[in-house]
Amino acid sequence: MKTTETVTYVAMTSPEQLVAGKSPSRAAELRIQQPPSPELNEWLYKAVGGDWTWVDRLCWGTKEWSDYVLRPDVETWTLWVEETIVGYVEFSVHDDSGVEIAQFGLLPAFIGQGLGGYMLTLAVEEAWKKEPSRVWLHTSSFDHPNALENYQARGFRIFKKETYTHYSIEHPTSEA
Repeated sequence: MKTTETVTYVAMTSPEQLVAGKSPSRAAELRIQQPPSPELNEWLYKAVGGDWTWVDRLCWGTKEWSDYVLRPDVETWTLWVEETIVGYVEFSVHDDSGVEIAQFGLLPAFIGQGLGGYMLTLAVEEAWKKEPSRVWLHTSSFDHPNALENYQARGFRIFKKETYTHYSIEHPTSEA
């Protein structure tokens, strides 16, 4: 079986490019995860990315999660509505003074409630506080169908696209 994936890279080069998303009807707050928790990041990665073919980190064990999450250039922020985590964002600060939004998404039960644009607004505001040269991310055609539209609505501009072809081997079932 063959599938095609398009990866789109988007960036902002100035805080003035941010177009704020609409505030949700319920109070929502973006909080930094302190202290960092590899177990929480692993759970969020699987829970948020499960429906969107996030597979890159599924093979990671405890050591890989700890090595990544405890790096000084990685931050995890969670979106809270009341006392419930509804989504998260991971920042990776690069040597070129750019801030990458490495992971971003909502838990499945909270998609479609107007939280994504607001969470992205809060995340981008936090990223610009680090005074980077740019804030950027990439999204895949396997991600939520509205992901790229949300990024562009917040002011991100496309700077690169790549297309990949994935092949999977289907094993015939044996008949008895």
